[in-house]
Amino acid sequence: MVVQPQQEGSSVSNPVKRIRWATQRVKGLNESRIRHGIIDRLHHRRTGSSEKKRPSAEGPHLDRIREEQESSEDGDQHVGGGRRIFFNVPLPNDAKDSEGRPLARYGRNKIRTAKYTPLSFIPKNLWFQFHNVANIYFLFVIILGVSFPQFIYETQRSNVYYVQIFQIFGNPNPALSSVPLIVILFLTAVKDGIEDWRRTVLDNELNNAPVRRLVNWDNVNSSEDSVSLWRKFKKATTRAILQVYQVWKKRAEKKSAGGKTYAQRALDQGRLSTDTRQANRDSMFSTKSLNNEDDIQMTPVPSPQPGQAPQDSVSQPLADERPGTSLSYEEDIIDPSMTQRDRLDKAPAKFYGSIINPFKQTTGKATFKKEQWKSVQVGDFVRIYNEDQIPADVVILSTSDPDGACYVETKNLDGETNLKVRHALHCGRKLKHAEDCEQTEFMIESEPPHVNLYQYSGAARWTQRDPRKPAENGQEMAEPISINNLLLRGCSLKNTNWVLGVVVYTGNETKIMLNAGITPSKRSRISRELNWDVIYNFIILFFMCLVAGIVQGITWAEANKSSDFFEFGSIAGKPSLDGFVTFWSAVILLQNLVPISLYISLEIIKTAQAFFIYSDTFMYYDKIDYPCTPKSWNISDDVGQIEYIFSDKTGTLTQNVMEFKKCTINGVPYGEAYTEAQAGMQRRQGVDIEAEGAKAHKQIAHDRIKMLQDLRKMHDNPYLHDDELTFVAPDFVQDLAGASGLEQQKAAEEFMLALALCHTVITERTPGEPPKIEFKAQSPDEAALVATARDCGFTVLGRSNDGIILNVLGSEREYTVLNTLEFNSSRKRMSAVMRMPDGRIMLFCKGADSVIYSRLKPGEQQQLRKTTGEHLEMFAREGLRTLCIAQKEINEDEYRVWNRQHDLAAAAIVDREEKLEAVSDAIERELTLIGGTAIEDRLQDGVPDTIALLGDAGIKLWVLTGDKVETAINIGFSCNLLNNDMDLIVVKIEDGKSQTAEIELETRLKLFGLTGSDEELQAARKNHTPPAPTHAIVIDGDSLKLVLEDQLRQKFLLLCKQCKSVLCCRVSPSQKAAVVRMVKNGLDVMTLSVGDGANDVAMIQEADVGVGIAGEEGRQAVMSSDYAIGQFRFLQRLILVHGRWSYRRLGESIANFFYKVSVLFHQGDGRAD
Repeated sequence: MVVQPQQEGSSVSNPVKRIRWATQRVKGLNESRIRHGIIDRLHHRRTGSSEKKRPSAEGPHLDRIREEQESSEDGDQHVGGGRRIFFNVPLPNDAKDSEGRPLARYGRNKIRTAKYTPLSFIPKNLWFQFHNVANIYFLFVIILGVSFPQFIYETQRSNVYYVQIFQIFGNPNPALSSVPLIVILFLTAVKDGIEDWRRTVLDNELNNAPVRRLVNWDNVNSSEDSVSLWRKFKKATTRAILQVYQVWKKRAEKKSAGGKTYAQRALDQGRLSTDTRQANRDSMFSTKSLNNEDDIQMTPVPSPQPGQAPQDSVSQPLADERPGTSLSYEEDIIDPSMTQRDRLDKAPAKFYGSIINPFKQTTGKATFKKEQWKSVQVGDFVRIYNEDQIPADVVILSTSDPDGACYVETKNLDGETNLKVRHALHCGRKLKHAEDCEQTEFMIESEPPHVNLYQYSGAARWTQRDPRKPAENGQEMAEPISINNLLLRGCSLKNTNWVLGVVVYTGNETKIMLNAGITPSKRSRISRELNWDVIYNFIILFFMCLVAGIVQGITWAEANKSSDFFEFGSIAGKPSLDGFVTFWSAVILLQNLVPISLYISLEIIKTAQAFFIYSDTFMYYDKIDYPCTPKSWNISDDVGQIEYIFSDKTGTLTQNVMEFKKCTINGVPYGEAYTEAQAGMQRRQGVDIEAEGAKAHKQIAHDRIKMLQDLRKMHDNPYLHDDELTFVAPDFVQDLAGASGLEQQKAAEEFMLALALCHTVITERTPGEPPKIEFKAQSPDEAALVATARDCGFTVLGRSNDGIILNVLGSEREYTVLNTLEFNSSRKRMSAVMRMPDGRIMLFCKGADSVIYSRLKPGEQQQLRKTTGEHLEMFAREGLRTLCIAQKEINEDEYRVWNRQHDLAAAAIVDREEKLEAVSDAIERELTLIGGTAIEDRLQDGVPDTIALLGDAGIKLWVLTGDKVETAINIGFSCNLLNNDMDLIVVKIEDGKSQTAEIELETRLKLFGLTGSDEELQAARKNHTPPAPTHAIVIDGDSLKLVLEDQLRQKFLLLCKQCKSVLCCRVSPSQKAAVVRMVKNGLDVMTLSVGDGANDVAMIQEADVGVGIAGEEGRQAVMSSDYAIGQFRFLQRLILVHGRWSYRRLGESIANFFYKVSVLFHQGDGRAD
């Protein structure tokens, strides 16, 4: 953190710039263990078969399942080794080979999610199709009768005769026998090709998306690759096919008239498994009026001439001072004229340095040019604009914000639509132009690629030169790099004009690609079981042909029989060979005992079923003009056999729209709401929820009008919009006006002030009459809290350079932000240290009730704690998300000492997060409780009813979410997954040890009389009865990582089998896939995964059936899914109607086909088709 020096004449200290670490996931205690699953997975991605295979269900041992240990919490799951990336610095000898080229070989940024290439399509598709045993059988039969050309030379001329290899078998026309198989293979290949072509088109669109990349400079980390002849041939083939397709597409577009229907738009959405579509836009800097669109000037700041030191490119120390380092503070310089207050406010000056070498001679030719994503390499400088997506994993050097901050949306990674804050390195914030990039000299030491989305560790190292002392060698400096300085591929830049950074990971080594997995080739269970039916028929056919051959041989072996006078003679010359020939002739003659027409008929049926699903208007979501769209046509029968559903929460079950409903202040509850959880509880109690809901909504509407009137009387707030008010509490407005005394009035003001100050939101003001202010926050909860403060007269107008500007009941005030201690999964709280207008230093803290209560001042507010706890418990039973609000006044001496410790922790390279958490914990003590909040995360329409109906059908629903445990529990109550009669089993392993996890599982299993043995697992495989609604499990990501280990997985699975509901919280994308794999393979059941973001892609691909929610933002899950729907409620019709019908149609069709064959075979001549 940069600490600004105190200005003269100021009585208020300047703020410490905020360190953003809200999204940092704290590691478990056992993360030093390295697993190799991700290495195997990456190898499988590049070289292995992509067809999904399920282990045999015969053995009960779960340790036979090849489970990939890919928990993203394990930060040491590295792919390859660490890397050093050099920028304008010659490669050292140990980084070069004998020819002077870089030893390190980094992958291309081009990605391919399609299964096929133009060259591999035919052999690879045939390989997949011949997984059907019937196809192998028919090919074998055709080979028996195949012919080959034979040249027979006669006198002075030659003729070509076709001679059968096995002409003794008597197949008169073997070519005609191959037509059915060829037709089946061709039609199936066409269908597979169409499906994969959509993925290829989207891959090309993404790989060819534009990005501004620095050119005309030397990137020493990559050498010019010599393109081999094979690669040239592949490129030429691809270009030729693309040109043919484009010509065909242009002709088709000319013939088409009018716009596309909703059906065509839906079909245009292809399947993309790991990434997102690039949004085309013209940024504010890349205007079309520029003569050269590729070479753009980014800012009007004048650039230095080559070799000239910029005036303010680095912070200059005084002549008699030594250069500072990233890890040390400058000595305090005390001015004798300073007052005691000024000396307390003065913070130690810290010097970060700059990676710009003021003496470096440059060519001046470097420029940012628009190129394609696939051209980006490790070590490149890239410039990214507002609303653009990040092309690779990029370390931020500078941004358009003077503080070095930028905002990103990580929906493609973790499903969250709220904004996250990222910061540029201090040493690179002076970079503005291409000339500045060319003048840098530094190196980045980076950890190897790994799947953890929430962890990154690296360091920037450079030699700091003093512009006034060119003869000196300079001082070695370093600055740590964390996840807060890294932009991940797939994120979108928001509310930031531009970002300049350097690329550290590309292509398949980026975090989103490591978490995504390969695109699978799914086959339905009926198709897999049909192979066994074919084998059984073949066994029957074998014995029939064997009997025919034996009878033939015995008959011809007997002499002096009447057959001697009627038969022409022996075919093979002796009885044994006659029997052998008869056996194979019977195989050809009776081949239709395995009906080849069955397969083409099944393809037609599945295509018709996909059309029925697509045409169902009951699954059409008119809000976004989207029908239910089948992406895979060959697994519709699997939808009717689903036993387990794995669902994401945010955006899938909920709308991710938070509404502030209730609160408790100084022991007084406020707010009125009728939540879906309340309705669910009343429904279980037999209450008429229709009448009760109408009554409640009528009262709420009446009180809403009264509250708006009272608010207008107290303060005519121009930022209050009647239709956006969610907090309905007329009594609160009266207490805010002093109706209940000064004490309650002061408590209400402090409560609203805490909501308006303790946050990290940014404001967007829309001009108009009246004006409108919207809030962009790191979490929707935070935006809801600040919006409620605005509605009650405490409006956040914006941020100044060092504080927050509030409009408090018509009076504009500025509050200085000293420190922001943001939320993470371990702290479960967030704090803001503020300098109040009267000079006091206040700490405002909000977080989970258990965390806040443990930090309250001992021995005080006992009655208030009890009352507030009761109110929060009541709010939680109504399905609301609760938070506690507390505050603390800090004296100047205490703050100065603590702030120095905080700055040292923030500058640490090793264990930075742990040190920051320890320092933050030290100041967040001795708090005073103010009250609590209750927020509703609104469910999507029909979610509780859909879950209840699926439960009645015997389908088990598991929720896999990245949210907090408390949030998941609240949503569980809201959507009827949990109820008050259930015993909630919370699995949380505090010490992170496998032994502790094993003891915990064994203790829980004893409740059900189980031990976790193989015999119990075998019994669980055969038992498909839904468990009793008496228990539910809640487990977090760190604990889940432990129980998914080989020795504990079986016990955890058996424990979950006994519970009605399972909620896995704080899980990574790869952990979601691991849970799906555990249930699918361990219990040998049909599974379905449903989600809406790129973080759900892994589990969607792992399940037997993947369903994507086509939300209003993003189509990542849709592109990789088998079925795409607009809302979660459509899932009940997809499964219980279309899935059931498809399963019955195919099952009865197959049975009828085999019945027809058996009947017609005996009545006819053996040719049933």
